[in-house]
Amino acid sequence: MGGWRDPRLREANAKSFKLAIDTCLNEQVDFVLIAGDLFNTAVPAIDSLRIVVEQLKRINDADIPVYFIAGSHDFSPSGKTMLDVIEQAGLGINVAQGEELSNGRFTLKFTVDPKTKIKITGMIGKKGGLETGYYCYLAKEQLEKEPGPKIFMFHSAIAELKPKELEHMDAMACSMMPAGFDYYAGGHVHIVDKTSVEQYKNIVYPGPVFPNSFSELEKLGKGNMVIVEDWNIRNILLVIHPVISISVDADNKSVSEANKLLKEAIANKDLNNAIVTVRLQGCLTQGRPADISWNDLLHQAYAKKAYAVLHNTNALNSKELQITMVKETNVEELESRLLQEHANQFKLSQDDIELARKLMHLLSSERADGERVTDFESRMHAEMDSLTK
Repeated sequence: MGGWRDPRLREANAKSFKLAIDTCLNEQVDFVLIAGDLFNTAVPAIDSLRIVVEQLKRINDADIPVYFIAGSHDFSPSGKTMLDVIEQAGLGINVAQGEELSNGRFTLKFTVDPKTKIKITGMIGKKGGLETGYYCYLAKEQLEKEPGPKIFMFHSAIAELKPKELEHMDAMACSMMPAGFDYYAGGHVHIVDKTSVEQYKNIVYPGPVFPNSFSELEKLGKGNMVIVEDWNIRNILLVIHPVISISVDADNKSVSEANKLLKEAIANKDLNNAIVTVRLQGCLTQGRPADISWNDLLHQAYAKKAYAVLHNTNALNSKELQITMVKETNVEELESRLLQEHANQFKLSQDDIELARKLMHLLSSERADGERVTDFESRMHAEMDSLTK
């Protein structure tokens, strides 16, 4: 929750989360597992927190326990995380609990679900996959000896389930986890997949409740969750809005030709109530990427009743943009040189160049530890306003 800045997509995300809770209630599940990243940040915005609390209360009122672990987004090195507040409010139980052993290793404790008697434990996730270091000190043998049905929750990339497009992502072998569990509830990697490897049965990534990026909207198109019954896994699609993905190749085209292709592509689609992604790629022979008439195209899409429209030009460039040989090693020197070299192309005055340099420096600022997202954004907006006055 809270991963999108666009208010329409934040609303769609919230609806998808509510649909997931509706599904749990309609299916009369025994309990719910959340394998990390319930929120996009350790200290989420009030609107995201309010929606989550409302929905978890519905589950709690139906006497359905919620078991969770912290993920790489909602874990904080400072220890400040809203998950603690949710647990204190009685709306969920953190199952990533352990204790240090005398030999320098540590073990995990089991949380026993009172209705099913299934034993649940898990490991937190950390940014950059740093949690994998913890597994080296985990006394797996104690967990493996525990009798009865049991579930292990994890928030890491597993090598055996890593898709090709994520081949450069750090991942650990499933053998790092304790063997012999009946189910492995995975988070972190936004894919919908499952596998079993020897003593590791039912390693499952349920995917995100709602796609969290442009590429995820293109690839997944919808949210997903899983229902597990007698250890059989059933995918549940969470469809709030249809996703229409449009891709246009502008290679060896002028800006006017690219605009025409985009207009035709939008005209040929039924966009009613749809989230629309528009990807433009290639090398323009005339004009610059900034010359694409996005406002006109957005107006055209919304006139066809589109719910939300996103565009991506990461793979679009132009022959008019000169190639720059990079020699400087200092980032500020490199930025200054690039601004000076391209000043004529973009009709920049010296005042414009100075403003651009200050804005780039400001936009490289990071959020302070413990600073709320909304406060960080407000601070950034205020500082940008002061620069542009």
